[in-house]
Amino acid sequence: MEKSGYYNLTIEEVEQELKTSAISGLSEKEVEYRRDKYGYNEFNKQKATPLWKKFLSQFKSFMIIVLLIAATISGVVGVLEGEGFTDAIIILAIIILNAIIGTVQEAKAEKSLEALEKLSSPHCKVIRNGQLHVIESKELVPGDLVVIETGDAVPADLRLTETVNLKIQEAAMTGESVPEEKFTDKIYGEVSLGDRDNMAFGSTNVTYGRGKGIVTTIGMQSEVGKIAGMIQTVPDTKTPLQEKLDKLGKILGIGALAICGVIFIVGLLYGNDIMTMFMTAVSLAAAAIPEGLPAVSTIVLAVGVQRLAKKNAIVRKLPSVETLGSTQVICSDKTGTLTQNKMTVVKIFANNKMEDVAGITKEEITDFIPSLESAIFANDGVITQEGNEWKTTGDPTETALLSLGVQYDLVKSVMDKASLRVAEIPFDSERKMMSVVVDKAGKLTIHTKGGLDEVLERCTMILENGTACPITEAHIANLRETNMAMAREALRVLAMASATVNHLPDKVESSTLEKGLTFTGMLGMIDPPRPEVKIAVEKCRQAGIKPVMITGDHQVTAEAIADYLGIKGNDDVVLAGVKVEKMSDEELNKAVEHVAVFARVSPEHKVRIVRAFQADGKIVAMTGDGVNDAPALKLADIGVAMGITGTDVSKEAADIVLADDNFSTIVTAVEEGRRIYDNILKAIQFMLATNIGEILVLFVAILANWAVPLLPIHILWINLVTDSLPALALSVDPPAPDIMRRKPVDPRKGIMNKNFSFHIALQGLMIGGLSLVAFRMGMQWSVEIARTMTFAVLAFCQITHVFNVRSNHYSAFRGFFSNKYLLGAIGIVTILMLIVLEIPYLETIFHVSNLNGVQWLWVLGLSVAPLFIMEIYKGIRRMVVGR
Repeated sequence: MEKSGYYNLTIEEVEQELKTSAISGLSEKEVEYRRDKYGYNEFNKQKATPLWKKFLSQFKSFMIIVLLIAATISGVVGVLEGEGFTDAIIILAIIILNAIIGTVQEAKAEKSLEALEKLSSPHCKVIRNGQLHVIESKELVPGDLVVIETGDAVPADLRLTETVNLKIQEAAMTGESVPEEKFTDKIYGEVSLGDRDNMAFGSTNVTYGRGKGIVTTIGMQSEVGKIAGMIQTVPDTKTPLQEKLDKLGKILGIGALAICGVIFIVGLLYGNDIMTMFMTAVSLAAAAIPEGLPAVSTIVLAVGVQRLAKKNAIVRKLPSVETLGSTQVICSDKTGTLTQNKMTVVKIFANNKMEDVAGITKEEITDFIPSLESAIFANDGVITQEGNEWKTTGDPTETALLSLGVQYDLVKSVMDKASLRVAEIPFDSERKMMSVVVDKAGKLTIHTKGGLDEVLERCTMILENGTACPITEAHIANLRETNMAMAREALRVLAMASATVNHLPDKVESSTLEKGLTFTGMLGMIDPPRPEVKIAVEKCRQAGIKPVMITGDHQVTAEAIADYLGIKGNDDVVLAGVKVEKMSDEELNKAVEHVAVFARVSPEHKVRIVRAFQADGKIVAMTGDGVNDAPALKLADIGVAMGITGTDVSKEAADIVLADDNFSTIVTAVEEGRRIYDNILKAIQFMLATNIGEILVLFVAILANWAVPLLPIHILWINLVTDSLPALALSVDPPAPDIMRRKPVDPRKGIMNKNFSFHIALQGLMIGGLSLVAFRMGMQWSVEIARTMTFAVLAFCQITHVFNVRSNHYSAFRGFFSNKYLLGAIGIVTILMLIVLEIPYLETIFHVSNLNGVQWLWVLGLSVAPLFIMEIYKGIRRMVVGR
């Protein structure tokens, strides 16, 4: 049978299905047989990728492949021409540097499965042959009878056969912050994971009570095992920038081959030597491809990673940070991400008045003390003081009541010392209440807390203005309306009552003790939203990002939180997991556009929801902290886990971990991602403009049948040194003022849009034209001088032009000194160029000549021209089009 059906069976039917006993369990012989059949209760291990494979994977991009081919050709040509492997070694050095950086950044092995195994309880209690044994949890087999109690981790998926006040914390699996009350009755119909209350799931924790259950599934077949399987099968996705750079590399590579072919043929038609033309064609290929771009883009991302780490966002996968800049949808788990994962009392009702807890001072608490005392006395939670802080343990609902008491100097540990609990009737799912009898200085008082209707049935009086008076139908109607009002705000409501008695009944039970009570008040509690999230959500909307809540919690609670945070707009709807289950992929793909909240969803639903957004071409970020989030975190374009409350599983499946669990840190990361994306575009524009200039110089020279203006070593030096250092410095350029007030970059559009391509072409023509002027002026003296002037002008043009690409709209002199690293890079490049041009030994290697004063004046004048040409262009453009 599929495990999803065990909750639909009676205990007797489960016994028959699994051929076991809910009293004595399995025999040892049957256990051995089933272990051979089903294996151990553990997860399959995925083979780790060897380091050498990770290193080789860095060479997959088209641009890197083209560069490897160029390096090979350069090496062969160098040998044939007797010039050695210098050019080839330079290209290979850059390629290897890029691969090392990528490997180091991504060297952390995938540890999701190991983290999942850590969640499994190492030992468990099992009944076999009617005897209780303690065994390693991996020894369990389907049909085993397991015993669980408060504090235990559930070792496998169980169909519960016995429950005594059993509550299990399932937040990591379902996303619901309140522990689930468990029972043994058969459930009719198909229900979501969070509503299978006669089941206990592996890796969840017992917070209250005790119980027994028959093991239904183990290892990879369990719910947590299924998550492990999904993590294995979810493919890694390429980031938008990776895809765009790959596409750009293909365009440049194909373009380079086409231009090389044209030049080679034109040269032969002019009667030039075949080897000379082949060398020229290789030079042109080198000019067409920005050799430094892969390394620059990788290092730019690495620098961004370091900046984000200082802002509490730890990036595990290098390219992931720029993906945030393109994010269009953020799918966020509710519990622990949007909320604090801590039940908190926010409203209190007593003496016929409702108050917000935040607005009640210690002096104003008098009217509410009777209900608070009952909430604290009828409580099995524990509170201790560690230094100046109070620590609570126990059921989240009960610890919330204890924390409230501390605010008003009502500390359970202190109250217990002054009184003695002499009797109690524990909470159970039928009565939905708990009562204790406390002896304080000889005075016996019953304190009761529970559901409103259940408590009201036991009340004959109500406390009003400090005086007990008979409870009337009007009182009851008012209390129920107040209860409904709090429920509409997604508050969990507890009612309190008390009574003084002269002596204990002979038999302490509900019928003899829980009667004739005085109703004292109600408390409303919730897992509250993080205070900073509302602002973060608004910033997301301003940035054109759609926030979506995906939770295993109830629809009313989820919708109330979403409304408060601004996640759910007027036209948005809430979709329940049961409806998601019934939808086809096509129906879900259409529906997600208008959904802001998905409630009561399972891990499989989360994966389908992420895929549905991705099917619409959206870049999806998924945030979460539980085991149940891991598959969706891995599938999403960018997975963001919580560092403090997050499970190891979610952290290892994620691309980014938030060290402070602060949702607003995501907004900071988005801004940083956009800044990185902008700065990489600046680097691309800067490098490609230079490359177009180089192509133009060579192309015009060949068509005009001139001498070759630039040699391969000149081009490689410009592309790898004078290109790369300023481009790297652009990585720390400050963000544009409107960076978080514009829509995300459309991932379906390539980098080379019309506006971007126009600016690259314009600037390339400008640099190429100025370099050709330098070449023609230099020919007055000699070909060597002409090449030297062309080389110098092309390199120094870059130094001035880098200020132009910082903005295609604003003046280059705006914030001219704001990037000190750029100024430093320009200084280094200038010194390196002067060394190459002036040191005799290097002059021989680079095939350049000494320039005289007149020649240097020409170089200087032509080199600063780009700055003033682009200033004039920007000024005219601002006047004509206003941007």
